[in-house]
Amino acid sequence: MEDDGYDGPAVVIVGEERFATRARLLGQFQPLDGRYRWYGRLAADEALTRLVGDRGAAVILRTEEGFAEGRIGEPDLWNRYRIEGESAPPFHVPFGVEDVEPADDH
Repeated sequence: MEDDGYDGPAVVIVGEERFATRARLLGQFQPLDGRYRWYGRLAADEALTRLVGDRGAAVILRTEEGFAEGRIGEPDLWNRYRIEGESAPPFHVPFGVEDVEPADDH
């Protein structure tokens, strides 16, 4: 996984309902508008599919590293939802020099 990403357990909150799932997320800074955009897929969850169906929904995504508002779209053929958001992502992103590990020079 790249530095700007997350692959692990997550909780999707839709209204008052919570769904434990697995999220695989990536993101990147968009220099033209100055925003960070993150996106990815959520593992299939039958209860989430019953609630949301194929209409999509505004959600909150919580991971071990943080939380963020996002939006899920239509599920793919395997009932995995695409999720996306902008601004602060629900995972750690190295924004400063202090977040970057020095190269191992041998």
